[in-house]
Amino acid sequence: MEYETVVMISQITALLFFIALFLAIVIYVFWPGNKKKFDEASRLPFENDEPDAGNGRG
Repeated sequence: MEYETVVMISQITALLFFIALFLAIVIYVFWPGNKKKFDEASRLPFENDEPDAGNGRG
């Protein structure tokens, strides 16, 4: 096997791997069963959002 052949095969393999990984992530994100989990996670920054009383700021 020549060097160019090995490089071509490894590049094609890596490309197919990353395409499959990308599709797996997209399917996971848009899977209907994960909606509740992502909705809860999107509200996390706003939980326990209480103003600091007595910190000297107005």
